[in-house]
Amino acid sequence: MGIYFLPAQLRTVIVVIHQLPRSLDTLWLRVLGRGKVQAQAIDELEQLPTDNPFRANALILLNRLKADLQSNQSTNSEDRELIMRLSPLFDQQLEAAQLSGFQQGERLVVENLLRFRFGTVDEDLASIINPVLSLPPSEFTPLLMQLSRQELIDRFRGDY
Repeated sequence: MGIYFLPAQLRTVIVVIHQLPRSLDTLWLRVLGRGKVQAQAIDELEQLPTDNPFRANALILLNRLKADLQSNQSTNSEDRELIMRLSPLFDQQLEAAQLSGFQQGERLVVENLLRFRFGTVDEDLASIINPVLSLPPSEFTPLLMQLSRQELIDRFRGDY
């Protein structure tokens, strides 16, 4: 099983990482293992959806580990291999964060334009924000500036 309990009075548990079952519950420990066990765990981590909270938290912690390993002058070949193996995951996470930030910025622009034009963003206007964002900014900006409130609602609710 990979987890061995010593007598209660010793308050000790021995975890044998390479014997742990392959599950999400043991993934973090297996990532901290070595060799094939670690490689399989990183593969499993890569396969998790990018919006998975476990993946996001694990990558934050692994990024700290990577920074520590890189600052250590005496890294061995296994540590260098781990750094190289993790780098693409961090690149993916950075790209996703940048895209998310860009999308949030566009959302704020649309909300601010609607608020500027109509004084407030009520439920009807809020309901068209996602459909508006499906267009590139070069297309949605003139529409937001030219169409009336009702024309925008009709167009982006599909009634137009």
